[in-house]
Amino acid sequence: MARGGPGVTVWLREFVDRSARHSPARLALGVFALVIGIVTVLLSAPWSTTSGHRPDLVDALFTATSASTVTGLVVVPTGSYWSTAGLVVILVAIQIGGLGVMTLASLLGMAVSRRIGLTQRLLVSSETKETRLGEVGSLIRTVVITSVTLEAFIALVLFPRFLVHNESAGEAAWHATFYAVSAFNNAGFVPTTYGLDPFVSDWWVLLPIIVGVFIGSLGFPVILNVTRHLREPRRWSLHSKLTITTSLALVVVGAVLIAALEWTNPETFAPLDFSGTALSSLFAGVMPRSGGFSTVDVGQMRQSTWLVTDALMFVGGGSASTAGGIKVTTLAVMLLAIIAEGRGDRDVEAYGRRIPRAALQVAIAVTMVSATFVLVASLLLLSMTSTYGLDQVLLEVISAFATCGLSTGITPHLPENAKYVLVVLMFIGRTGTMTLAAALALRNRRRVIRLPEERPIIG
Repeated sequence: MARGGPGVTVWLREFVDRSARHSPARLALGVFALVIGIVTVLLSAPWSTTSGHRPDLVDALFTATSASTVTGLVVVPTGSYWSTAGLVVILVAIQIGGLGVMTLASLLGMAVSRRIGLTQRLLVSSETKETRLGEVGSLIRTVVITSVTLEAFIALVLFPRFLVHNESAGEAAWHATFYAVSAFNNAGFVPTTYGLDPFVSDWWVLLPIIVGVFIGSLGFPVILNVTRHLREPRRWSLHSKLTITTSLALVVVGAVLIAALEWTNPETFAPLDFSGTALSSLFAGVMPRSGGFSTVDVGQMRQSTWLVTDALMFVGGGSASTAGGIKVTTLAVMLLAIIAEGRGDRDVEAYGRRIPRAALQVAIAVTMVSATFVLVASLLLLSMTSTYGLDQVLLEVISAFATCGLSTGITPHLPENAKYVLVVLMFIGRTGTMTLAAALALRNRRRVIRLPEERPIIG
């Protein structure tokens, strides 16, 4: 490198910053496509499988996409099909995918904030006190440090329990680390053949995973904002308050509904005692945030439970988080708009703040586009296979789009072309709603002449 010339780090930071401001959609798409391509190549090597044979391209691509988009859907048994080296590749892909989601989403948020007016930026800055996020390098360092710290804490809590579970120190450390990374990044991958089934009533194992999934689903802006003002909830941003309250409400509603629907199901909750049923219900209520873990066979759940799970997965978690879906703030804004309309209020308000109409427009657009993707993908899968009904296909499609990973078990048995559809859907689900929201927020046309207003009849 020539003396006085820009270093690689400086160049990279300037490139990312410039891309985030001028072409945020291409940045997100390009980064994830590159990561998926590299992971696919690595998983295609013979040393990535326990058999020593090269996996089919569709299996390698599907697993790479699922890991990089932190989804968790699988077409081959993760614990038995992939070798230790293959599992390491998957774990690294999960970590990169999770960090990439939070970093890219935060960068897209920066790109949007830089396009709004000076007065609005000053108001946002005075409320959130997050002006230092304007530095890309500082942002990335903060995301990495926060993520790794939380993952390390979860791993330390899990390690003693796995050690007691007749595992060697090395196995216990490996499994604790894998579950910690997979939980915080809402990936849902399990490194063992038996998964979490032996721990269906074990609070020591499942509670840290529940906490990891829930915190990871809140999103980096919420985690940072809350930790800065932990003892002063009044200073939490509107986004943090909406994300936390809506997420908690969905967990409670989901856990109660799933418990009520599965309480007498002999294939799921019926054999469990009260403590085990309570834990399994809480676990099942949190996992649709995009966690994807399961302690009971989802394929044996009742169809009514599948429908509840579909709705919870479609909503997903918080913005700029490792979770998928349309995001809880999207749901919150639309519900608040319904309440305001029902009351006859002119403005949509929450926690002493007025939500701009543009936010509602973006929420409606994201929801409708997402529902369209789910509809089209469901039609494609139903046309490609006649073995499974709409209820199973719909859960698999929403799980892929919302990057959740919950499954009735049909994914490995789908025809190859259907697996490619799910690959595309996972990619769109991870990058599509994020880039769409940023693109719509950045698109702000100013018109000199406004047409006369006329209200059509609604309903």
